[in-house]
Amino acid sequence: MSERKVLNKYFPPDFDPDLIPRRKQPKNSQQVVRLMAPFSMRCNTCGEYIYKGKKFNARKETVEGEDYYGIKIFRFYIKCTLCSAEITFKTDPKNTDYSAEHGASRNFEPWREEAAVEEEDRLAKLEEEENNPMKALENRTVDSKREMDILDALQDIRARNARNERVGHTVDLTARIAEGEIEDEEDLERKRLEDEDEKLVRQVFKKVTMPAVLGESAPVDESVPIPQVITVKRKADDIEPSLQSLLPDSAKELIAKATLAPQPPKKKKPNSLGIKLVKKAKT
Repeated sequence: MSERKVLNKYFPPDFDPDLIPRRKQPKNSQQVVRLMAPFSMRCNTCGEYIYKGKKFNARKETVEGEDYYGIKIFRFYIKCTLCSAEITFKTDPKNTDYSAEHGASRNFEPWREEAAVEEEDRLAKLEEEENNPMKALENRTVDSKREMDILDALQDIRARNARNERVGHTVDLTARIAEGEIEDEEDLERKRLEDEDEKLVRQVFKKVTMPAVLGESAPVDESVPIPQVITVKRKADDIEPSLQSLLPDSAKELIAKATLAPQPPKKKKPNSLGIKLVKKAKT
């Protein structure tokens, strides 16, 4: 089993391919090829339909005495699937197609007739324009008008589609605004500007939280409330500013009020010896 799958064959050192006799074949020999039916056809003997794409083991030969500008024409022999009658068809290089020759008739294809009629009309139109210059001018005018009408219709269709898409988007946006999913355009624009301003402020400033220490020498008035923690803003750089410059105006006013408030009287210390001193009045 493994020997039949060997790809490399052994050739002895004294092998000479010129000594192999050539096989004599006829000039127009037939070859067995595997192909599919190029068109749907009906057998003339039994009336069996053979559809396009049916696979056959066919015989191929070159047609003698026929060519198309030097291109060879080939003939194929197949057998009917029901009665085994011989069917032949040839290549058609002129129309890049195949043509039924014997044993079967090609099924009617309406698009082939339309293409043939259009080709005939085109050839007749070209011949008429060559003989009549005025007719050629009229045909070009008609063709230009038809192209302009087509372009206008296409432009109308594009404008209608764009308008429908815009109306649908507006209706959808209005419905979403009414439901509260999104805001209107003015709110969105204002929110975007606020976000940009906040981003710029965050880049330039940063918040610093520090205790509001007034110092030991400064008296504190209990009637004036002073916050224990003050949040100030300073520029984000390496230079550390003074505490008074960082305080807001409200905190500075509170510190000024506490500094200008009257100080309470000092109490006299008692004499540790218990001797009372009396000052005599001057006479």
